[in-house]
Amino acid sequence: MSHFDHEPKLEDLFLTRREMLGRMGNGFATLGLMSVLGGNAFASQTKSSASSNPLLPRKPHFPGKAKRVIFLFMNGGPSQVDTFDPKPALIKYNGQVVPLNLPTERRTGAALASPYQFKKYGQSGIEVSEIFPNVAKHVDDMCIIRSMHADVPNHEPSLMLMNCGESRQIRPSMGSWVLYGLGTENQNLPGYIAMCPGGYPIQETQNWQSGFLPGVLAGTYIDPNQTDIEKLVENIKNRYTLDSDQRSQLDLLQTLNREHQVKRAADPLLESRIQSFELAYRMQSEATDAFDVLRESEQTREMYGPGNFARSCLIARRLAERGVRFIQLYHGEGQPWDSHDDLAVAHRNLAKECDQAIGALLTDLKQRGMLEETLVIWGGEFGRTPTVELPTPGANAGKMNGRDHNHYGFTMWMAGGGVKGGTVYGSTDEFGFKAEENPVHVHDLHATILHLLGFDHTKLTFRHAGRDFRLTDVHGNVVQGVIA
Repeated sequence: MSHFDHEPKLEDLFLTRREMLGRMGNGFATLGLMSVLGGNAFASQTKSSASSNPLLPRKPHFPGKAKRVIFLFMNGGPSQVDTFDPKPALIKYNGQVVPLNLPTERRTGAALASPYQFKKYGQSGIEVSEIFPNVAKHVDDMCIIRSMHADVPNHEPSLMLMNCGESRQIRPSMGSWVLYGLGTENQNLPGYIAMCPGGYPIQETQNWQSGFLPGVLAGTYIDPNQTDIEKLVENIKNRYTLDSDQRSQLDLLQTLNREHQVKRAADPLLESRIQSFELAYRMQSEATDAFDVLRESEQTREMYGPGNFARSCLIARRLAERGVRFIQLYHGEGQPWDSHDDLAVAHRNLAKECDQAIGALLTDLKQRGMLEETLVIWGGEFGRTPTVELPTPGANAGKMNGRDHNHYGFTMWMAGGGVKGGTVYGSTDEFGFKAEENPVHVHDLHATILHLLGFDHTKLTFRHAGRDFRLTDVHGNVVQGVIA
């Protein structure tokens, strides 16, 4: 007889006032949630299994062109006019006052011409900076959005907006929403992995938080600076207990947790802990293989090149082919693309660290027939000003050879996953300061990403605190011009 079949004690037949209200409230919330998700979103499983394991694979609202996402996050804000948005007017006006009425919230100086040359690539003839020669070879598979814009020129809120769709309040991250909608194809690995070298970025784990969604949908942090598998994924091996004994111990623990849960109205925190224990156990069988790039041929490793970011890109491909749903790679430690000074040297070095690896990732995915179903995204939290940053004590060492933050206009690109390759969407003004033609807000980008994955962003919702929440809040429009 199981622990759930014993004869109930007298005290088990009564509920406290708090327990009764909690069960009633959660019951209605569950009914509401299932009515929202009960159609296409959970068509592949029963309601009971949906609630017991949020990681089970699920069908989207409609057939999506992308099945997974790899987000290459250039932390700190790369300069659009030095990477993918050439502006000849900056050469003409270099060192002169730009004839535009620029906002005064972050005062800058004269126009600063890009120190790099731009060249046309591919059949599409799209211009790309010389610092990205390997990425540029793939322009015919890329849609470059040159008209992105965000809300404020500060790292913290802009990181939150890009990653979570909300710059102030704690909200689930984009990866958690994707995992919530689709589940994952591999139950032995986390469905959402965030790789950031040397520690956390600004706002730390909030960048991959699950917010009010089930905790097991949060991103799993990996430090790619660690090359030893057992340090990369801590405690991945158990050298002290037989697998059968470990399974028996976990079964006992889960039985006790479930019995504890019965009296607590399906406490989501407890459910997340139960699911996390199970996932950690299952990871022992596959994580060591997935993260070990030495299992790749020497030719493949050389194609990606040296360094932590190259290894991260190769791991990302290995995770993607094993069914991991959302993989985010942060480039560099701190805010490496935050070039307030010495931009000519800094951006070139930064691009050199990641250009070969990104090019190799796109080549590898395409050769394996995975690019069509993998949405690759490149970009940061905002861009940079086309004008020089004025000297600020303690900020840029009194130099005048860098650019300040700019949220009014910047560039991101997407490849694969149903994107219209070989295209440029939108534009900034002639100096590259502000999105002018076909502006794309971060909410629009999120709506488009979800659409490519098969979701109507207005219907992928979760009821919390008395209202239905979604990644795009109450905003966002799908950018049809970037979809093939």
